[in-house]
Amino acid sequence: MNTKGSGGRRQGGTSARSGTAANRGLHVRVRTARGRTVGQQKWLQRQLNDPYVAKAKEEGMRSRAAYKLLELDVKLHFLKKGAKIIDLGAAPGGWTQVAVDKVKAGQPGGGAVVAMDINPWDEIKDARCFIMDFLDDRAPGVIKEALGGKADVVLSDMAAPTTGHGPTDHLRIMGLAEAAWAFAEEVLAPGGTFICKLFQGGAENELLTQIKQRCRVVKHVKPPASRKESAEVYLVALEFKG
Repeated sequence: MNTKGSGGRRQGGTSARSGTAANRGLHVRVRTARGRTVGQQKWLQRQLNDPYVAKAKEEGMRSRAAYKLLELDVKLHFLKKGAKIIDLGAAPGGWTQVAVDKVKAGQPGGGAVVAMDINPWDEIKDARCFIMDFLDDRAPGVIKEALGGKADVVLSDMAAPTTGHGPTDHLRIMGLAEAAWAFAEEVLAPGGTFICKLFQGGAENELLTQIKQRCRVVKHVKPPASRKESAEVYLVALEFKG
């Protein structure tokens, strides 16, 4: 099941006032726990005090995850005008928004963005958006047809719903990462970029070996917008050999 890491839940009680407080460095407390589990209360408290959540709301971004992609691009410069981008695990659309803006999709000389997620999500202007399980046998063909050629960048922020059991969650996300890479090998143009989310856990050596054989630069990056307590890290592969 493919879901965007930080976009699978609504922000519930987040208000403009609490977002402003987060920006000012003030700590906002959840006033009542009525009807909420302990986990839900902790999640809401974290959201209320997260400056990236407040920034996303103020700037019209669909999720705080948008800033992870922006920070990766500032470091690596892979989102260029005219590029063709595939965004897997796209909902609610933060990464897709960034990609559309960076490659100037819909503008003269601009690129193209094709995005897919299993969860329902609203379309984004100038992107081809699909609600479909990427693991469905038909999905790769749908993406290829929509893109109409080789991709310059394949992004995967796919993650299965977490169980709370680290080894299990790691193996689940590795399965999605392996599927994303197998697809990237088919669609990436020479010189292309592959980025996917992983959870630290030690089972990715085989995948890394495969990617290193096909890409000249392979590294792990944890952007500042990725929460410090999170085990997520992004595998970045540059200069696909084709």
